[in-house]
Amino acid sequence: MSFTDKIQSNYNPKRLAVKLNAKGEQFVVKGHPWVFSNSIVKINDDAKAGDLAIIFSKNKNKVVGLGLYDANSPIRIKIIHNAETKVKIGADFFHHKIELAFEKRSELLQTNTNSYRLLFGENDGFPGLIADVYASVLVVKLYSEIWLPYLEPILHSLRQISNAEAVVMRLSRNLQDDKNHNLKDGEVIYGTLYNDVVEFVEHGVKFTANVIKGHKTGYFLDHRDNRRRVGELSNDKTVLDVFSYAGGFSVHALANGAKEVTSLDISKQALDLARENGRLNTYTGRHKTISGDAFKEMKALIQADKTYDVVVIDPPSFAKQQSEIDLAKKKYAQLAMLGAQLTAKNGLLVLASCSSRVLAQSFFDLNTRVLNAQSRLFETTLKTKHDSDHPISFPEGAYLKCGYYRFLE
Repeated sequence: MSFTDKIQSNYNPKRLAVKLNAKGEQFVVKGHPWVFSNSIVKINDDAKAGDLAIIFSKNKNKVVGLGLYDANSPIRIKIIHNAETKVKIGADFFHHKIELAFEKRSELLQTNTNSYRLLFGENDGFPGLIADVYASVLVVKLYSEIWLPYLEPILHSLRQISNAEAVVMRLSRNLQDDKNHNLKDGEVIYGTLYNDVVEFVEHGVKFTANVIKGHKTGYFLDHRDNRRRVGELSNDKTVLDVFSYAGGFSVHALANGAKEVTSLDISKQALDLARENGRLNTYTGRHKTISGDAFKEMKALIQADKTYDVVVIDPPSFAKQQSEIDLAKKKYAQLAMLGAQLTAKNGLLVLASCSSRVLAQSFFDLNTRVLNAQSRLFETTLKTKHDSDHPISFPEGAYLKCGYYRFLE
């Protein structure tokens, strides 16, 4: 089956005339990319996923936004253009948006880095679509079938602009079971992939991503700048990397001359990957690993009187839904307390969160409150958010936050 046949959609999208209630319209006018089903006042009865929703103002009958209709989501319309300017939705429209996204990454790509997020979903005007580049391999992940009718021109433009030699398609679980396409998760839809594991570079440090079976698209690129910074602060230091996964912080620390790095993760497979990533680089320090539950293992290290010059705690999302926020905050507080006890005299504690429902200010306030409750003096030296290839265009698009806390005694 050819590239075109694989991504060809059997459905020709219709144009839908849509009117929203006042609150929904206000959100669209302000540039928010989501329209929930309960905001829709009027729409065609036979609307299908991928149809082009033309949203009209309630009073003046002018167009305020263009979006794609998603029949299978409470976010019923995903906005792809706010109607300050008139546009024709087609290959040229998508190509221009991808060019703009690529330009935003230009400064990053002038560094010794060949891995980056080219499209960051809603934040680049492509809700439900992610595109990551690892060296010469482009990995596209779809989260919604709204893109199926438009996929061919989008993939052509992504290939052209990224100069990718191979394209891998990844699908969310709901799309893997969808019967409206010929795609398979992990399928190479263009070029030749010589190895499922692709080697790439971030700020001069080598890593690998399994683009066929790895989490998301194979690696987590959003922490890149924090990994670089931690690496630079780890020279001749002992480092503890908690929730280390593939060893992002660990490997940067080793490559920058850390004396000893301990990677802690519940997954032995992830720790194997961390060791392998470490060996791609030249280092003289010692790389140790601990496999187990982070909370239990940190308590065991405290009981053993272990401390480290640099402690990094970067857990997975604790709040995937609204009802989990309070429990998530308790876990973050517990991690901050444990981390402080494991941080050596004059050491650095780095605390991160990727839970979008726990807002940045709330996370930083929580850390400050916990650290103030212990007896040692500290100062907050830095607060960071996403790297430049993860631009934020609306409040809910922000999820990553990271605080750097230096103990003064």
